[in-house]
Amino acid sequence: MDFIMYCVGFAVGLGNVWRFPYLCYKNGGGAFLIPYLLFIFLGGIPIFFLEISLGQFMKAGGIAMWNIAPLFKGLGYASSVIVFFCNTYYIMVPAWAFYYLIKSFTAVLPWSTCTNYWNTENCIETFRHDACRNGTNSNYTFMNKTCEELENATSPIIEFWENKVLHISEGLDSPGQINWEVTLCLLAVWVLVYFCIWKGVKSTGKIVYFTATFPYVVLLILLVRGVTLPGAYDGIMYYLKPDWSKILEQQVWIDAGTQVLFSYAIGLGALSALGSYNRFNNNCYRDAFMLTLVNSGTGFFSGFVVFSILGFMAAEQGVDISEVAESGPGLAFIAYPKAVTMMPVAPVWSTLFFLMLLILGLGGQFVGVEGFITGILDLLPSRYSKREIIVGSCCILCFFIDLSMVTQGGIYVFQLFDFYSASGMTLLWQAFWECIVVAWVYGADRYMDDIAHMIGYRPFPWMKWCWSFFTPCVCMGIFVFYLVNYKPLSYNSVYVYPWWGEMIGGCMALSSMLCIPISVAYKLIMAKGSFRQRWESLTKPVWGAHHLEYMAPGTDMQNLPSSSPGTEDNIVYETRL
Repeated sequence: MDFIMYCVGFAVGLGNVWRFPYLCYKNGGGAFLIPYLLFIFLGGIPIFFLEISLGQFMKAGGIAMWNIAPLFKGLGYASSVIVFFCNTYYIMVPAWAFYYLIKSFTAVLPWSTCTNYWNTENCIETFRHDACRNGTNSNYTFMNKTCEELENATSPIIEFWENKVLHISEGLDSPGQINWEVTLCLLAVWVLVYFCIWKGVKSTGKIVYFTATFPYVVLLILLVRGVTLPGAYDGIMYYLKPDWSKILEQQVWIDAGTQVLFSYAIGLGALSALGSYNRFNNNCYRDAFMLTLVNSGTGFFSGFVVFSILGFMAAEQGVDISEVAESGPGLAFIAYPKAVTMMPVAPVWSTLFFLMLLILGLGGQFVGVEGFITGILDLLPSRYSKREIIVGSCCILCFFIDLSMVTQGGIYVFQLFDFYSASGMTLLWQAFWECIVVAWVYGADRYMDDIAHMIGYRPFPWMKWCWSFFTPCVCMGIFVFYLVNYKPLSYNSVYVYPWWGEMIGGCMALSSMLCIPISVAYKLIMAKGSFRQRWESLTKPVWGAHHLEYMAPGTDMQNLPSSSPGTEDNIVYETRL
């Protein structure tokens, strides 16, 4: 049950709450569900099941599980690099949420007025934009400003985010000073992460029961509140209304594929790390279907919450919903804070939202750090694997790297990590090779038999077909689309990153992607014998102690039933004595 709650906590993560609804709206509303669902069945579920079952079968984390084909252990190193980057920058979201949460304990929210020291003379509180856009109201004034002057106005929410929280500079080449208030919040969050996971999954599992369920309670409360607001219906219709012309655009398919991989946490080694703590005969096949349903269902449900609020905000401001729809930090720290300022008892709704955001971030961080730590511990001899020290060292190292993200240029660093280190490109590359290694190096039929030993029946052949053909082709196809449609990174569609910033980002992506070919080349060069002898030696699995009984001489598996996930956990053996 702890495994289920861990994965549910990851399922209700930030990728589903703040990214999926925006992608659905941006890519044709209901039409986006076609490529999204297609990729779930062709890629999401098969790879999700592959990772948790491989972790359970090998009883190892993201690195050691590739002892199933030691030549390709670089896959494990690649996933560790990706999840390390994720752990480094992802923590900034709960840190910012914690800062906003503290600031919510006031009678008047600090981002609702223009009377603060960080506000500029262009700061204007909410006004009706449609009053200016109506040609008959050219003489309309608000706060002694004409429509022409209001065109350059900024909201107190944006000024709080950029001037108070970020102290944003002009670009990546202007790091500026550290924001010590946010730094203290960052430190507090890292301390919380450390003391929640330092003893391992068994102790953290009880905490995850709360972090996995509480966000659903808050989302339900926010939905009930959202649908009762004026404009909510229009917002929800905007979210779901299909635009079938979008279905032919390559970017729609890229967004669908990368969203599935990112929200399912595929390619990070975290799922296999969690699976390694399961009983050997745990029904991971059933778990995979259940968890992927919860994951995607959470994203779809979150869309109703988000767009009911955005519809209300658009109605209050007299603008089209497209002008308030945001994704990522823009939704969490600009659009939603603006919406709560328009509600009665605003501090209560603000506190509830940012508490949910903090817990969402922590739930994902627990799984990410646990996945990285499990992989490291699998590599170390037992006499050196003092878990508390390893976890502490990881948290301290990440904290010091994070200091670059609490400077005035920190948001540019954050976006650089987000765009390159765990991007769709790196995850698609990782997923492609995972399928190739299991299906064609180890053997898809062979692995289906191994799964049967664990759960008592062979999974539906669809899984084998996906690992062997469909999933690698889809992943590589979207990977090519991604490269062809690549656009230079920018911030707010205004600031374009310098060439050396792009180079740093490219190095981040390559640092994980090159682990696979470099590791393969190194092992083949260092091995002895002909190429065939080297290949056979390096692709021979290294079994763990728990496989001794399973792999016992004279024991063979025959006539296993083929059934659905609901079948009883029994297994038929033919033993030759």
